[in-house]
Amino acid sequence: MNEIVKHINDTNASYRPLGAGDAKNTDLFLDNEHYQLFEGAGEHITVRYHKENLAKAILFIASILPRKFDQSSVHCVVPYSKDFVINQLSLLDALFVEDGKNVETITQEWNTRKDVPQKNGKIDPRFYFNGLLKDVIYRDATGKEQKGKFTIRNYFAGGYSELHIKKANDGIFDIEITNVNTPYDDGKEDGLEEEEVMAKPSLSLQQIFYGAPGTGKSHTIKEETNESDVIRTTFHPDTDYSTFVGAYKPTTALLPICDELGQPMKIGATTLHKEQIVYEFVAQSFLQAYVNAWKKFDKDDKQYLVIEEINRGNCAQIFGDLFQLLDRNDYGFSDYPIKADADMKRQLQKAFAGLVIAQKDKINTMYEGKDIVSQVLNGDILLLPNNLYIWATMNTSDQSLFPIDSAFKRRWDWTYMPISNAEKDWIIEVDGSKYDWWQFLERINEKIGSITNSEDKKLGYFFCKAQDGVISAKTFVGKVIFYLWNDVFKDYEFGDAIFNDEDGSKLSFDKFYTSEGKNSKVVEEKVALFLKNLRLIPIEISKEESEIEDEDGNTPESNSRNYDKFTVNDGAECAKNKLAIECIKEYIKLNPDITAQEVYEKWTSLGSIVPHFIETKEQFDSRTDNSKRSDAVDCYGIPIYVARNGYGSNGKADILMKLVNEKNWGITIKKIIK
Repeated sequence: MNEIVKHINDTNASYRPLGAGDAKNTDLFLDNEHYQLFEGAGEHITVRYHKENLAKAILFIASILPRKFDQSSVHCVVPYSKDFVINQLSLLDALFVEDGKNVETITQEWNTRKDVPQKNGKIDPRFYFNGLLKDVIYRDATGKEQKGKFTIRNYFAGGYSELHIKKANDGIFDIEITNVNTPYDDGKEDGLEEEEVMAKPSLSLQQIFYGAPGTGKSHTIKEETNESDVIRTTFHPDTDYSTFVGAYKPTTALLPICDELGQPMKIGATTLHKEQIVYEFVAQSFLQAYVNAWKKFDKDDKQYLVIEEINRGNCAQIFGDLFQLLDRNDYGFSDYPIKADADMKRQLQKAFAGLVIAQKDKINTMYEGKDIVSQVLNGDILLLPNNLYIWATMNTSDQSLFPIDSAFKRRWDWTYMPISNAEKDWIIEVDGSKYDWWQFLERINEKIGSITNSEDKKLGYFFCKAQDGVISAKTFVGKVIFYLWNDVFKDYEFGDAIFNDEDGSKLSFDKFYTSEGKNSKVVEEKVALFLKNLRLIPIEISKEESEIEDEDGNTPESNSRNYDKFTVNDGAECAKNKLAIECIKEYIKLNPDITAQEVYEKWTSLGSIVPHFIETKEQFDSRTDNSKRSDAVDCYGIPIYVARNGYGSNGKADILMKLVNEKNWGITIKKIIK
């Protein structure tokens, strides 16, 4: 026997950080039948490595990363990175040097182990080698000198690699690693415990909730974080790095009174003290959240840092070098730690005094074995852990002094908060009448969109808060009218009819108040006029009278009716109030195997375009109101009820057309303007 070939499983392929060294790296187990090649060679053999072969082996490992490798009895994920490849090849360059010159082969002495007595007196009959480690000094990807350890086991990929050991004529055993593209499974890994380096975060670590004012951005964050620790701050034009992170600030402390030579003054044995101004480092919201997150890390507790109105501050100035930390790896840790300055280092050393991170080895594995956790706890560097969540809100209507640049935006996930009906049944109480708040929002937002061609200025449901479900005329004028007149429409000359006073003049903002100085009151008649101009009807008026549409889908209160018609897949023309019905009939025809429940689920995904847009028979039958203005559409023997009312207001038919045409449902709606 001159050569053996050993299939490598994960037990023999324990990739470890370059500085690691334990039995998992020093022992290489072979099958007992391979012992014949080494029998009689003595307690030591000399093996020869070929640089080109090891370089190919590490490049192969890089090509299949990330993957699990054996590490101290469990499997750990080794993530891919460019630095991984650079560091490994750099180590090889440093390893293959003799007498200051580059060489293509090197030798190493292995210890032959078989029938080894154990501490318990038993004999270990297995055949294996140890003494595989060799110290190497190399330069890492940053050019910094590092101390590492070479071991052949780092060049094996369990399931892919084969180890060839061939005895040469000079008595040295040549080592060669080959790899296959399709891994094999010899069953020898069954029962090994497997775990990843770290559980991946289930939520977005950095996200900005954005949308129109009053859409519930802060409320959503509050609901999402109500069981976790939250540190909240608000950005504004004067916010800077020191007010976000921390800085030295003056404070008072009881200190000894000293004489001209700096010696404490005493009366008898008693040292005199007085309160004096001193400067201490005071941690602000970011540093508070950062320290808390590391302290909670082993408990798997989340720490949230919530930034309200993030676009009202200069983010580039506020974050400074923290910007680098926002790049997170797959496990939620910062890819690029930053160095702490001397003041912050002292603060972090005090904050982390005595803290031990039980999972430090798992974290260090992600940074190629560097003791990154010790650097964090010593205050040398800052590195965001994966339990620190930074969430923010942003009103798209804010005329921010400091726009957020694209590089900053890329490091966040963006969650749009649409304007929607919170269904709180809030009402506006004006001049003895009550108006539906959501109906007002629908009407005014339609006007804002058509006049300004912008979504940013629209109002969300919580723009104005109600007291016991009621928005008073005073609150309505002070919050809503003021915003509309001074922030939304002031640049558009109030040309729309909704701004007309009864005498034909413009309904200027001052007309909403009496001219009595500090005792002025809201002129509720003018507020009611504005709501009337928006075609809002007091909720006391019967909806049966105000909402019934004619055969073309127009309501009686409409100032100007239109008689637009529609076609579905170029079929016969239909009015607005028949459009949804014709669409769903066509959809059922195109899908002969579909069930009524499936039709219901598919079309409800468009949202509640009008009240009772689509209902099952059970839902329709359970309604007790006397205005069941819906038509039954047959779905292969089972009826589905489709609303035929409500499409004449606020362009609901156009909305339906847009939503359906965007879907890949085989349905195309066309509008025929009359």
